[in-house]
Amino acid sequence: MAFDVATLRQDFPILGRLVHGRPLTYLDNAATSQKPQVVIQALVDYYSKGNANVHRGVHLLSEEATQAFERSREVVARFLGLSESRGCVFVRGATEGINLVAETWGRTYLRAGDEILLTALEHHANIVPWQVAAERSGAKVVVVPVTPRGEVDLDAYRRLLSPRTKLVAFAHVSNALGTVNPAVEMTRLAKTVGATVLIDGCQAAAHFKVDVPALGCDFYAFSGHKTFGPTGIGVLWGRPELLDTLPPYQFGGDMIRKVDFEGTTFREAPERFEAGTPDISGAIALAVALEYFMPRQADAHAHEQKLLAAATERLRAIKGLRLIGEAPEKVAVLSFLIEGGHPHDIGTLLDADGIAIRTGHHCCMPLMKHLGIPGTARASFAFYNSFEEVDRLAVSLEKIRKMMA
Repeated sequence: MAFDVATLRQDFPILGRLVHGRPLTYLDNAATSQKPQVVIQALVDYYSKGNANVHRGVHLLSEEATQAFERSREVVARFLGLSESRGCVFVRGATEGINLVAETWGRTYLRAGDEILLTALEHHANIVPWQVAAERSGAKVVVVPVTPRGEVDLDAYRRLLSPRTKLVAFAHVSNALGTVNPAVEMTRLAKTVGATVLIDGCQAAAHFKVDVPALGCDFYAFSGHKTFGPTGIGVLWGRPELLDTLPPYQFGGDMIRKVDFEGTTFREAPERFEAGTPDISGAIALAVALEYFMPRQADAHAHEQKLLAAATERLRAIKGLRLIGEAPEKVAVLSFLIEGGHPHDIGTLLDADGIAIRTGHHCCMPLMKHLGIPGTARASFAFYNSFEEVDRLAVSLEKIRKMMA
């Protein structure tokens, strides 16, 4: 049975709106994904029928909210291929998850002379926390270069790994180029020198099945808003036995075991890292989003790969347009430049045709510097995008190219 995009699009109310009098063509999914009606309804239902705090109350609403919140943790575990949910910590997003690890694991394990290995593909959220952790501890950040096609240079990666490598942190998928990194192999190699591995899964989680046990990493983070869920909610998974060795990230209610003015003791993971009232509605709606997506994952990924192939062929045929990042393993992300045109101008002109893309450095300034460009225009697809939208993009870009010639 063919993947029925037309029917599926009806689940996403925003896709029916007009922008500047034209049908919205939303191609900014790497920045944030759109939400199906069931996710929107889950938020409405929580606040209109079940609003209460979790873990503390003995009344019915609190018990129902607690059950829904903890069930969401179980759904997240299933989404990540895990047999238990104890390592799944709810955070505001992958950015907070990475900062949590840099703050807690970094303070516990990093020492002067240690090395933190990053790749040149990384988002700022997976660079800056490690720079700060390195400055604080006396460790050093080491960067793995990328090839002209936008792939991690695995030979350089092997050379840079050493007994001094304490942590390896890398994106499962590049947000700027769409490159799918060989995460299993990179993790395996890191483990040969005893390094801890953190994977930024923001761009992977919305495109293909993530199997954390198969990856073999120690930490994995992703954001709900890029995975068809609400903003302000995300997940950091960590090996429970490793999380239990780390100090709390923040302090307050619900993460304590006992408080006394003579001293305080803390709960185990994940509660140890969830101080205060969590984003209850966000966690519940994220679980709804994941349950909506999981049965469609395989077909969705296959459809997106066809969209990527079609869009690549159409854009490559446009004279004066240059694709940036052509790794053989990619998700449906196309970064490009048009001769004589600034990326921001491209984005503005596309918007006039109702086409939403992202322009700029994509929070990857070191990568853009490495590639010798100031930024790119980026079209990023999700499973609800259509081949008609690929055509709209190509036709509009051809018109823009003529304007800029």
